[in-house]
Amino acid sequence: MYARAVIFFVIAELIGHVEKVVCYRCLNIYLGSGNSITDLHLKFKRGKSTIAYMIQRVCRAIWTNLLRDNIPELTIESFQTIASDFDVKANFPHCVGAIDGKHIRVCNPAHSGSLFYNYKAFFSIVLLAIVDSNYKFVFVDIGAYGKECDSTILLNSKLYELMINNNLPLPQPQPLSDSNIPTPYVFVGDEAFGLSKHIMRPYGGKNLDLQQKVFNYRLSRARRYVECAFGIMANKWRIFHRPIDVSYDFATDIMKACCVLHNFVADRDGFRQRDTFAISVDEFLPIQPADEEQTAPNVIRQHFATYFMTRGTLPWQLKKV
Repeated sequence: MYARAVIFFVIAELIGHVEKVVCYRCLNIYLGSGNSITDLHLKFKRGKSTIAYMIQRVCRAIWTNLLRDNIPELTIESFQTIASDFDVKANFPHCVGAIDGKHIRVCNPAHSGSLFYNYKAFFSIVLLAIVDSNYKFVFVDIGAYGKECDSTILLNSKLYELMINNNLPLPQPQPLSDSNIPTPYVFVGDEAFGLSKHIMRPYGGKNLDLQQKVFNYRLSRARRYVECAFGIMANKWRIFHRPIDVSYDFATDIMKACCVLHNFVADRDGFRQRDTFAISVDEFLPIQPADEEQTAPNVIRQHFATYFMTRGTLPWQLKKV
């Protein structure tokens, strides 16, 4: 309730007094229940274009005014905090976030041809996100076309640009426990992401040895936080339970606003326990697996795998593989 009150205050500051109540209710119903603009047109007796204009205007205002406080710029200190939390909660050291990309269903925007048509035969826009161990977004990149090759989505993202230019403020490599081998801080992802110095993915194939299976299990425990975050957002904002039937720019504004509101609500109202367990993420389609890279990052992954079988072992991990 507190979060809703503050959102209403933001809207009241941005929109004239006469329309602010209608605008707030339209946004709440549109994002929260997934009702269409036509439904709101009939309910509030406003023109469809007026309803759409109000919703998009407020979504943009939420992104502009609430982004800095709710998805703040990443720093070395924030990455260190994220890594410490992942080590405690997921038993994965040096993890600075769980990364994943999801195809969010949209109706094919006008004059777009097959730009948004993905490999699962529906239209989508991709949300690439990094999540901490509190199920909160710490980085989002929104707007890739559904048809794009999945490795290209990461390569064209702001995250990758920061990585290759060494502008991502990651902590310096440190040894794992009492090892004397400096190990970099990493993001954990699934098979969609190529193995790299700062992105760990599972071992592929069927004939895995015990150490590789344990690594995959430990990585999956850390990676589940991003899957849960997507599920929580879909359950909270039911606009994602159906194809978003607006223009490309409007759809990305909706996605941006929901990411900010996701963190906003988490900070003020928290997540209910059932939000993090009974989760359906069918509305979100994962991106395609990428090819395994046979480069130096394999050595980094091997350091983690060895650590999980020696100093960093968990009593129950062999029962899970």
